Amino acid sequence: MKIVVFEFEEWERGFFDHFRAGGHEVRYEERPLDAEIAAAHADADLVSTFIYSRLDRAVLSRLGRLKLIATRSTGFDHIDTGYCRDAGIRVSNVPSYGESTVAEHVFALLLALSHRIPEAVARTRQGDFSQRGLQGFDLCGRTLGVVGTGRIGHKVIRIARGFEMPVLAYDVHPDREAERALGFSYVDMEELLRRSDIVTLHVPGEAATHHLIAAREFALMKDGAVLINTARGNVVDVKALLRALADGKVAAAGLDVLPEEPAIREEAELLRSLFTRRHDLETLLADQVLLHMRNVLITPHSAFNTREAVQRIVRTTVENIEGYLGGEPRNLVGEE
Repeated sequence: MKIVVFEFEEWERGFFDHFRAGGHEVRYEERPLDAEIAAAHADADLVSTFIYSRLDRAVLSRLGRLKLIATRSTGFDHIDTGYCRDAGIRVSNVPSYGESTVAEHVFALLLALSHRIPEAVARTRQGDFSQRGLQGFDLCGRTLGVVGTGRIGHKVIRIARGFEMPVLAYDVHPDREAERALGFSYVDMEELLRRSDIVTLHVPGEAATHHLIAAREFALMKDGAVLINTARGNVVDVKALLRALADGKVAAAGLDVLPEEPAIREEAELLRSLFTRRHDLETLLADQVLLHMRNVLITPHSAFNTREAVQRIVRTTVENIEGYLGGEPRNLVGEE
């Protein structure tokens, strides 16, 4: 079989090269998979991608021999699973690899905001040791609202309890055993927004969560609330977030994801989008404004990116491929 690994980094070679010993052809592409690159690999039987590849109908239709997509991620919203189901293409993911990693990143963002770390560091590097304008706030005693209580949400709650933060949570499928064990309280979404000092999002990116936090939700929040999003960019209406920041309804935001993030990452992609209208230009502009606001911290979708977590991702992906090749596919998604 021909296996093509997209969005490849050199350190991953040692994990995938062993498939060659089994008689399989292995190719590597540093670029994300798109329609143009797909045409060059039309004979691929199996592809492995990360989240910046957009596996839509236009791409998948060019891969006529494709049998398996092994995404190196938990989320699979970048894959048209409906098309895959109809075409007989299996899709596997990495269901768990970095719940602690992402939860720690939540608090890295939150502590950086609450203690004004970026501003303080920038000031001292200029030789200015004054404390004017650097007053922060304690996490202890602040109410944390956790939207989504899966593996990452649970880890966030555990850490928050260590900071002596009261925790409220919302989930469409409440875990009552975890509620008792971890000492938090499930409430409905409106109550969580009204009572929380800090809201952190841990839901998948899908139709049901698109703009889950928008103008109505911001209006319900406490004045001066803080928003943390390490989930998916489209969970938050960034235009509404900009208004909430301008009005002071939201005091600060820590974001690891943006809705038009792939376009922002590649300047050429952004320039093409101006002509093809493949992206929401108003949202792109909102993303760009957020990038330069002093009370907004944005990291480049790197919450998952620790040495331990990425090695777990690749190991699980390799196991998914081995399982498929051995007739026992694992971690399949989109087949319900």
